Amino acid sequence: MIRYALRCANGHDFDSWFRSSDGYDAMRAAGQVSCGTCGSTEVQKALMAPAVSEPRPITKPKSPDETALDKLRQHVEKTSDYVGSNFVAEARAMHQGSRPERAIHGEARIEEARKLIEDGVPIAPLPFLPRQKAN
Repeated sequence: MIRYALRCANGHDFDSWFRSSDGYDAMRAAGQVSCGTCGSTEVQKALMAPAVSEPRPITKPKSPDETALDKLRQHVEKTSDYVGSNFVAEARAMHQGSRPERAIHGEARIEEARKLIEDGVPIAPLPFLPRQKAN
């Protein structure tokens, strides 16, 4: 999706979202882009500044607790595979012996995690959210 700042022939400024720049061109050529104020279909793109976000600086832990949590996160990320939302299925399959055992981390809903624990699958919650996304 792309947002354009637009101006009609009567000088009214407005903006609108389009699927792509080609989508805008096709809709404009077909007379489907019109000013919400006066209804004019004589519309041009207006000058607009790009929306550029500043990169977020990586901050160092501030307290001993944050330092310990950061070390734990680094250890987990280094020594286990992130399986994302497949965590429950992977953990259960390893417990049942249908997949080779390995260290994994991922995401599970609370009721799924409880069921794993009730079934004897050895899992533990992590005190942080994963940085990675499942593929």
